[in-house]
Amino acid sequence: MANGPQFTRHFIPLIESLREMGGSASSYEATDAVIERENIPEKELDKTNKNGQSNVRNAIAWARLYLVYSGYIDSSARGVWRLTEKGLQEDLSKLSPVDLFKSVQRSRKTEKNSEPASRATTEIEVEEKILESEETQLLPVLKSLSPEGFERLCQRLLREHGFQNVKVTGRSGDGGIDGEGILEINALLSFKVIFQCKRYQGSVGSGMIRDFRGAMIGRADKGIFLTTGNFSMDAKKEAVRDGANPIELVDGEKLVRMFERLELGLKPRTIYEVDLEFFKEYK
Repeated sequence: MANGPQFTRHFIPLIESLREMGGSASSYEATDAVIERENIPEKELDKTNKNGQSNVRNAIAWARLYLVYSGYIDSSARGVWRLTEKGLQEDLSKLSPVDLFKSVQRSRKTEKNSEPASRATTEIEVEEKILESEETQLLPVLKSLSPEGFERLCQRLLREHGFQNVKVTGRSGDGGIDGEGILEINALLSFKVIFQCKRYQGSVGSGMIRDFRGAMIGRADKGIFLTTGNFSMDAKKEAVRDGANPIELVDGEKLVRMFERLELGLKPRTIYEVDLEFFKEYK
């Protein structure tokens, strides 16, 4: 710990990745870009914490949090990571990840000591709880479902997102096809979609994507692969390979977002954060 926690290694790669993407990106794009830049092996990506989160992806989220606190990334809309002017212009050859980490720690500690004693939890501790639980509270529930139950739940999810005639087939030996449906674009245009649902803990590899695509040839215009786990980098590349039918990938994190957007099986809760700057003039 003397040299800082492991997530500090992602500070510079994350800034560099965002710069290459024009200064901003979705959390998915930014995280994948860092993984590719650092050439992190699939074996490491498969490791998860007690909540089922990928250790690597969670570490990159921690890196983003510290870069927000140190002014390199804007604390903008949820799901979008955007560099500030400081993040765009800083000479990264002079940036020490360890010094940045220690500076944030000192700053947060100072803020904590200046706050009333009744405020038992610092913002960074709150953020830690969010990072460890916000995206994962639903995942253990999804992973505990039976395979048939998860298929029916995905059927419901697709229906709620506008798909018509969604059927669960679940035929064994059919290349993993679990169901099909129709997505209507407008009154004159619609196309058939087949889907696969996989309750999974680790990464779905490219082989599963190829098998799924093989099963959908001549039967549908597009495929959707839903999983409670995640997809390897090779699987993501295979899903959008030139000359092949496209396959939409929905990992555990995106699956949670889809449930949240619809408030399906979830009860919304409002959380207020105190704006300390507002109250300074009244001290």
